[in-house]
Amino acid sequence: MENNEIKTSLSEMLKIRYPIIIAPMFLVSNTKMIIAGVNAGATAAVPAMNYRTTEELRAAIREIKNAVTGPFGINLIVNKSNFTYKEQLAVICEEKVDYIITSLGSPEETINQAHKNGIKVFCDVTNLKFAKKVESLGADAIIAVNKEAGGHAGNISIKDLVPELKKHCKIPVISAGGVGNGHEMRDVMKLGAEGCSIGSIFIATEESDVSEEYKQACIDYGKDDIVMTSKLSGTPCTVIKTPYVEKIGTDQNWLERLLNKNRKLKKWFKAFTFLRGMKQLQKAAFSATYKTLWCAGPTIENVNSVRPIKAIIDQIVEEYHAEK
Repeated sequence: MENNEIKTSLSEMLKIRYPIIIAPMFLVSNTKMIIAGVNAGATAAVPAMNYRTTEELRAAIREIKNAVTGPFGINLIVNKSNFTYKEQLAVICEEKVDYIITSLGSPEETINQAHKNGIKVFCDVTNLKFAKKVESLGADAIIAVNKEAGGHAGNISIKDLVPELKKHCKIPVISAGGVGNGHEMRDVMKLGAEGCSIGSIFIATEESDVSEEYKQACIDYGKDDIVMTSKLSGTPCTVIKTPYVEKIGTDQNWLERLLNKNRKLKKWFKAFTFLRGMKQLQKAAFSATYKTLWCAGPTIENVNSVRPIKAIIDQIVEEYHAEK
């Protein structure tokens, strides 16, 4: 197909061929993945927290800018758990990336600072209340994180969340979760989405730096092997149900639950739980270990081999345009 562009308000806003965002994935996303996604006609984002220092973040942004002409974004955690939020935001604004994806907190300051620098802001939301809030603050688009998403998922299905946000919000709705091929993307667009944020199917790619074991797990396991655990960060998060996950369980034990409810201690316990969980994820992502805690969503059902990012995007677009 010569002209296989997918035109929506999102693709026009970002001037991309396909309204696909390769979702920012903690530990997984890297500069090679961003460059490959942009060069394939889509766009991509990387979490700021994938870089230990703001100077590393600045270097990554410059590396991407030197390699592509298309748009890319940075995912920014905007609540108090991100101690370097202000420094990260300053670097992002100085380097003038194309858009910021905000998560876990009020995006008001981010929107104000970003817009002063010509940067668009897309906000993660899980329900209509927060969607209306960020719209009133000036967000350029909302990312509807549904219960089919990988990582920290929402609790409303795609079929309910996207139409509700489309009906009540004036800014574009980008669906996040449950899309692993072009047929599913077409179905979501029919519900009113202007684009899709897609993550888990890009873990097992040639450009990804995670371990071969992690990539192979995305091939070997499927949607029925994804479970929700609260042991990683204190907030429910989707992981692959490996033998290790089955062994340790997915719920916090009685002591963890008690500490999580204690008014004086819960702040520190949550911080400890988060740091401990992130270290476990990092070790599992980049090395072979029996303590296999691998984040992924149900769309790994579509992963059958390790492939280049361009091949995956090309297939999604081909399936999207295919006749029923």
